[in-house]
Amino acid sequence: MGDSSGKKKVVLAYSGGLDTSCILVWLKENGYNVVAFLANVGQEEDFDAARKKAESLGAVKIVIPDERKTFVTDYIFPAIQGNAVYEDRYLLGTALARPCIAKAMIDVAKAEGAQYISHGATGKGNDQIRFELAAYALYPKIEIVAPWRLPEFYNRFKGRDDLMEYAQKRGIPVPATKKDPWSMDANLMHISYESGILENPKTEAPNGIYNMTTDPEKAPGQAERIQITFKKGLPVSVKNLHDKTVKTDPLELYLYLNELGGKHGIGRIDLVENRFIGMKSRGVYETPAGTILLTAHTDIEIFTMDREVRKIKRELDNKFSEQVYRGFWFSPECEFTRQCIAKSQECVEGSVILTLYKGRAMVVSRESPLSLYNEELVSMNVQGDYQPIEAGGFIKICSLRLREFYRNRQKQIGSSTPY
Repeated sequence: MGDSSGKKKVVLAYSGGLDTSCILVWLKENGYNVVAFLANVGQEEDFDAARKKAESLGAVKIVIPDERKTFVTDYIFPAIQGNAVYEDRYLLGTALARPCIAKAMIDVAKAEGAQYISHGATGKGNDQIRFELAAYALYPKIEIVAPWRLPEFYNRFKGRDDLMEYAQKRGIPVPATKKDPWSMDANLMHISYESGILENPKTEAPNGIYNMTTDPEKAPGQAERIQITFKKGLPVSVKNLHDKTVKTDPLELYLYLNELGGKHGIGRIDLVENRFIGMKSRGVYETPAGTILLTAHTDIEIFTMDREVRKIKRELDNKFSEQVYRGFWFSPECEFTRQCIAKSQECVEGSVILTLYKGRAMVVSRESPLSLYNEELVSMNVQGDYQPIEAGGFIKICSLRLREFYRNRQKQIGSSTPY
C-alpha cells in the first residue's frame, strides 16, 4: 500500500538512538516513507528531542502516544492478578510493555494506511518475537521489515563502528557521550540491563548501574509502613501510614509505589534466564512497585482464596507468565488464561500492611471482609466446632495409600525401605 507519491509507507518503532536513527535513514534510502513511532510507557526520554531528530532525518510524520495509564491498567495490573513471574524471578517488565507498544503501533499503522512496520530488535532476542506476534495477531495483513535479520543490512553493519561511520556520512547526529558498556531498556515498570560486560554471568553488575533504586545498604535506616487495598485482585489504593499520603488513580498509585520502593532499594534482581529462541541470557532488573504489589497480592490472595482453587490458579499463573514472556499476549490461549485468572479474583479483596526497609517489602498484617480465615476454628484456646479426636481418623484414611504401597513393596523386594 503506497501513498500519493507511490512510495511504500512504514511505521518504525523509533527510539532516537543510534540504531533506529540509522534504520530510519536506511529505510528512506530503500524507498519507504517513514512514520516514526515512539510510545511513552514511562521511560526517561526527551520526547521533544526525539521528535525533532526524527523530523531532521526525514520522517514524514512522528507519533508519540502516551500509553502509561493503559500500560498500568491493561497489562501490569492483570500481571499482578496472575502473580506473573517468569522462571520464579523475572517480573516481566519488558515482556509486558511489548504488547502494549505493539498495539499502539498497529493502531498508528492502520490510521496511516501503512502496510509495513519496522523495528530495531536483533535476530537473537525475545523482542522481535513479541513485537511481530502481536502485530500479526492484531493486523494479519501487516508486513514486517526487520533490518537486523536482513543480510543486506547485517552484513553491512557488523557493529557499532559501522553504524557510527554510516551516521557520520549521512549527517545523523551521534551520541555525544560514550555509550554505557551494557544495553538498557526502561519503562515505568522496570529497567533491564543486559549485554556488554554483563554477558559474562560471573561479572558482578557495577555499583552505578541502577537507575530506579537506591543501594539497599544506603537506603533509609527507618522503615516505612504502607497499606495497599485490593478489590477483585486489583490494587485500588495505597496509603502511607506515616505521612497519610493516599493514591487511588492507577497510574499515580503505581508511580508512587515506584518512588517508595526505589527509595528503600526494593526490586533488584540479577539472573540468568531462558530466552524463547533457545539460548540463555543474563539480565539485571529493578522493579520496585511490581515487587511490592506482587508481595501484597500474593498475601491477600492466600488469605481469601480456597486452597484447591489456588492450586489450579497457580498453574494458570505459570502458564500466563510463560505466554507473556514468549510474546503470546494476543493469542487465544493467553486471552483464555487471563479470563480464568480474572474469574479467580472475584473474592480477592482486602488490605495488606507492609513495611519497606533496606531492599525488602515485608507483610506484617492483613484484613478482608471476604477472608476464609476462621480465628475461632484455628485457635489453640477455643475448640469451636472442631473435635480433635476426628483428626485420628483423617490421618488413618490418608495413610491407607502409604501403608498399602510399602506393604506390597516389602513383600516384593524384602525390604522396608523401597527407596
